[in-house]
Amino acid sequence: MDAADLLTSRARLTPDREALLELETGRRYTYGELNGRANRLANWMLNLGIGHGDRVSILAHNSVVYLDLLYGLAKIGAVFAPLNWRLAAPELVYIINDCLPEVMIVGPEFADLWAEIEPQVTVPHVISLTAPTATANSYESGLAKASAAEPHSALHTPHSALSGESTHCILYTSGTTGRPKGAMIPQRMVLWNCVNTAVSWGLTEHDVSPILTPMFHAGGLFAFLTPIFYVGGRIVLAKEFDPDESLCVILAEKCTVILGVPTLFQMWQKSPLYATADFSHVHFFISGGAPCPTELINQWRTEKNVVFRQGYGLTEVGTNCFSMTDAESVPKTGSVGKPVFHSEMKLVDENGQLVAIDETGELCIKGPHVTTGYWRNPQATAESLIDGWFHTGDMARMDEDGFYTIVGRFKDMIISGGENVYAAEVEAVFREHTAVAEAALIGQPDDQWGEIGLMITVLKPGCTATAEELQAFCRTRLARYKVPKQVIFVDELPYSPYGKVEKIKLKQQYIEVR
Repeated sequence: MDAADLLTSRARLTPDREALLELETGRRYTYGELNGRANRLANWMLNLGIGHGDRVSILAHNSVVYLDLLYGLAKIGAVFAPLNWRLAAPELVYIINDCLPEVMIVGPEFADLWAEIEPQVTVPHVISLTAPTATANSYESGLAKASAAEPHSALHTPHSALSGESTHCILYTSGTTGRPKGAMIPQRMVLWNCVNTAVSWGLTEHDVSPILTPMFHAGGLFAFLTPIFYVGGRIVLAKEFDPDESLCVILAEKCTVILGVPTLFQMWQKSPLYATADFSHVHFFISGGAPCPTELINQWRTEKNVVFRQGYGLTEVGTNCFSMTDAESVPKTGSVGKPVFHSEMKLVDENGQLVAIDETGELCIKGPHVTTGYWRNPQATAESLIDGWFHTGDMARMDEDGFYTIVGRFKDMIISGGENVYAAEVEAVFREHTAVAEAALIGQPDDQWGEIGLMITVLKPGCTATAEELQAFCRTRLARYKVPKQVIFVDELPYSPYGKVEKIKLKQQYIEVR
């Protein structure tokens, strides 16, 4: 059994149990209803000629449609490739031309963005989530016309073609070379993330979890959605994050396990509802996506008397790689825990040799929850997957009790508000400006966002530019969260004898010590 069977089996076991509350519409779905929608999606796609290995993309806010696609496409062996709507048009054009989807589903909020993109890409089938347009069919009408029965190829032929290694999703992550890479999520990876999370975190059918982060991310799709559905619990799905509304929902629906990035926890603290909020029904809060300040964790524990953990995951190795008990979460504050049940971990030095306890090394992960590699990028795959071990690029150490702590990143990136921002990508855009000779991005610690981008810039002789001008230039080419919040102009950058910018020196000179 792999991802193709997950919703089918759950609906067979508990068809009438409530599975999902979609906040935007107020609609509650049972497992049987969700499986029926997934079947309709699968049969509709088959009727369009979509089959094993074909990609289907969506450019839209969170909705039940993501679930239709996630589970429905798995039944026919097609590949779900959701798009990050925070990206700028040129970034999306590159991704679409890389993964070449046969179908594009577009939400109403992104009609103008799609109109800008469409002339630069070739997508045979475009579907609108609202009324049909001159160039797009209507999603709900197409879904309604399709059969709700289990798709024929899922019952008979796909298991001869499908296997645990069949790609289920392609999720694009920013690349250190400046180009995003499509991480291939095989069907068995989805299943084993469910197993690992349920077993290691103690999830049950009584758990309720809100999805507050975008579902084009691995976190939105896999951190709690698929594991909760696996055990028969309930999901509350928000279109977008709003601090006050999400707190109301957590309380009203008595959510039990709650994931957020550090920025969300800070926003909740500022909500007028926070002071009187009773979280006694919550099993635990968990922060992921970026290092969570110890002070923030302790504030939540002290002020709200809750269990608060810190997690770790990557798109390429699954969203939930470590775990700890409630009792361990306090004495091991700052740690992400021990490896989940079906997983192997090791820490290695620059020569690939194991490091000693309490020494820092690169975190490498092996197991059935690891990617098969990067879409159409054998070089990146070979560099990251070595003898079955995925080299994360993250630095960590393990204490004598077996608990891991993430201490830094080999990869040159910053994490701002839970979003990865790779320096090479932003620097390349800055250098496209006619006035810029050199640029180096470093991370400035920030109370709200964790880190913000600080660009150290050298202008060409005789040229002038303001910080605001360069930031505006960057916004036309990159997502807003990637645009540096600060720009500093210098006469020259420090270079090593090997020709690389010495960012350690830049950080020592320009970063505010906290």
